[in-house]
Amino acid sequence: MSTAVLTSPYDDTPYDGAPPAGDGRIGLRAQLRHVGALTRRNLLRIKADPESMFDALLMPVVFIVLFVYVFGGAMSGGRGDYIQYLVPGLLGQTGINLAMAVGTGLNSDFATGVMDRFRTLPIGRASVLVAKLLAETLRGLVSFTVLIAFALLLGLEVRTGPLQVLAAVALSLLFGSAMVWLSMLLGMSLRSAQAVQGVSALVLMPLQFGSSTFADPATMPGWLRAFTRLNPMSALADASRALFNGGPLAHPVLMVLAWTAGITAVAAPLAVARFRKRT
Repeated sequence: MSTAVLTSPYDDTPYDGAPPAGDGRIGLRAQLRHVGALTRRNLLRIKADPESMFDALLMPVVFIVLFVYVFGGAMSGGRGDYIQYLVPGLLGQTGINLAMAVGTGLNSDFATGVMDRFRTLPIGRASVLVAKLLAETLRGLVSFTVLIAFALLLGLEVRTGPLQVLAAVALSLLFGSAMVWLSMLLGMSLRSAQAVQGVSALVLMPLQFGSSTFADPATMPGWLRAFTRLNPMSALADASRALFNGGPLAHPVLMVLAWTAGITAVAAPLAVARFRKRT
């Protein structure tokens, strides 16, 4: 009896129905095709379920309205000054909130059997995670556009130029991509989506509120100021403010790049290894 040989829709090589032994057998061009196909799949899922974009579209509006109109007068003496301080920092805040939600969705994909389907396909294991990263980056870009557009309507002034604004967005997306890897690692390491949400909140709260995003660290006690100086969210907020309003730029940008490289270097290989183990 002869064995049927199937042709993969993602590659030109024959496929006998067994999952690939490892990514080493799949060439770079095939890997890129896999990433493209899976990214398109993720975007089509968003199209089929528009409600999944509500957090990306509404979160920036809610944060600006709450913090500017509730705390603006008390924090800096006027809403106009506070919106110049707050909005650049909210780029990073919004980015990591979206990024850390990826782990919950990935955990649910394992629980509902979606990953069982990927296990049967001749695709590179890392391409599934990279496709999620790319789709989340596009969601983040949409969210940042809403954030900046709404802030401009409320009186935000760009005191530098459009290229600097684009640089601030790019820096936030870059750091957000590192947090996506961390989120995916948590999503595959914890047993339930509820556990992923809980641990993600424990990670997010100190990073967000123990930073210069919402308040000047000079008003904080000494021990907390020491934490804010090391907090990557402070560096991201300070870099974004310099790009929007002008000011010292080199040190906070280097801090963000160093944190991004460090988190990615640790979390990305661990996430890929964990994914291969589970699939």
